[in-house]
Amino acid sequence: MLEDRTTTAPSATAWPAAYPQGYAVVDVETTGLARDDRIISAAVYRLDARGEVEDHWYTLVNPERDPGPVWIHGLTSEVLRDAPLFPDVAEEFAARLDGRVLVAHNAVFDWQMIAREYARSQREAPVRQRLCTIALSKALDLPLPNHKLESLAAHFGVVQQRAHHALDDARVLAEAFRPSLLAAAAGDVRLPLHECRPLTEWSDRPAARIGQQAGYGSYRPNSWRPSRKRPACPHPNPGRYEEGKRLKQGMRVAFSGDTSVERDLLEDRAVEAGLHVATSLSRLTSLLVTNDPESGTSKVVKARQFGTPVMDEAAFGQLLADVEPADG
Repeated sequence: MLEDRTTTAPSATAWPAAYPQGYAVVDVETTGLARDDRIISAAVYRLDARGEVEDHWYTLVNPERDPGPVWIHGLTSEVLRDAPLFPDVAEEFAARLDGRVLVAHNAVFDWQMIAREYARSQREAPVRQRLCTIALSKALDLPLPNHKLESLAAHFGVVQQRAHHALDDARVLAEAFRPSLLAAAAGDVRLPLHECRPLTEWSDRPAARIGQQAGYGSYRPNSWRPSRKRPACPHPNPGRYEEGKRLKQGMRVAFSGDTSVERDLLEDRAVEAGLHVATSLSRLTSLLVTNDPESGTSKVVKARQFGTPVMDEAAFGQLLADVEPADG
């Protein structure tokens, strides 16, 4: 028997005046997770101020390169060959984003991919704010076992039909976002809105063209990168991160695996916040940031051995906005 999770909508007079007037719930499927990967499909559900669906839109996109992990998204080179290029759908996509808050599950990833595609097209995406449903579920203190979309959907009784299909993922998120929004309004919860800054310049590195070696062997996550020498962190290490608390200046943070935000940029943000970016993991490491905690990388294995706290990129990005100053 399903638990009743119906949320009573606030009256018109009680609705928070500071809440946005409209939302664009977005999902994109991509050729991978690195900065030079491309969008291969996109979906948008437009919602009104209270989360009611107005319309939806979906498109395939020819990435002009290998489609990446076909076993995940199911979009082969043959399927994408006759799809429109991103510049061909950019205007329609923009019309559905314009004037709305972009909502996505791990919104920083979807926003970065969209911003890069518009920059490649020498345009700007008309998005000024984004809302991550992972951050919202945390603000609402939802009892979820993890931060996967399927867990959020199950909590609200939303049935997912085709995981990793942009249109169905966007539909599922839209259906789960509405009760989340109503719960936030009823509890006068401040929405976790973040500013979006469009990219204005872009240069691509060479990539395999579409149709070349499609399949598992052609997908190469951008996991290797030269190390950068950074100045020593001026703050002492306060110890390990504790769940539910703020990050504190001086904490040693290590990263493992691919990140949706370019790794150097993510590390720069951590350093600017007063954290120590560690290139390896030891018993002194305060936190490991990874989007794949089940992987067998050396850092993930050591984190298990040492009991080092592990967090995904989206959660880490939220905590970066409010890092506790170092003692003294």
